[in-house]
Amino acid sequence: MPGDNRIDRSRRAFLRRPLAGLVEARDQSDIKRTRDTAADPWRPPWASATFEDACTRCGACLEACPEGILVKGDGGFPEVDVTQGSGECTFCQACVDACPEPAFEAPDTHSPWDWVARIGSGCLATNGIVCQTCGDVCDYDAIPFAPEESGPPVPWLNPDSCTGCGACVAACPAQVIKIVHHSRHQAN
Repeated sequence: MPGDNRIDRSRRAFLRRPLAGLVEARDQSDIKRTRDTAADPWRPPWASATFEDACTRCGACLEACPEGILVKGDGGFPEVDVTQGSGECTFCQACVDACPEPAFEAPDTHSPWDWVARIGSGCLATNGIVCQTCGDVCDYDAIPFAPEESGPPVPWLNPDSCTGCGACVAACPAQVIKIVHHSRHQAN
């Protein structure tokens, strides 16, 4: 009928049904935070093994971070939080350069950290919804997509290419990517 503003509830229910399962899966997932909570805190890149002993919690690294992803964590020590600022570490070394203490390793002789991304079970693509956001934002091509016979391509993580920068974590519309220690990724 012209002018009829009634909603076709059967269509609405049909469209909502696939998403309801994803929301439930996401809520029940252990992938609720940006990092693996069972692991050590996500310290700034190139943090030394003696970081907590050397760091005076002055905040110089937090102020120097152009991406705005360093925050005061437990005990006032700096931690990476990719839900802040630009949402990713660019490994610019500003935090290292700003630190007046020997809390960091030399960037030219050490890797920034041993963190990689892990894609959780609530991933839209693995649940039949077309999404390649994580792969699109990954500058390191660490998240390629494998074609599927029935359904959209699904992501897989190449831990050897992943830098743990966090860009995919902040970009994921389902919020099911977290950062884990490389050794934990290999164990799963």
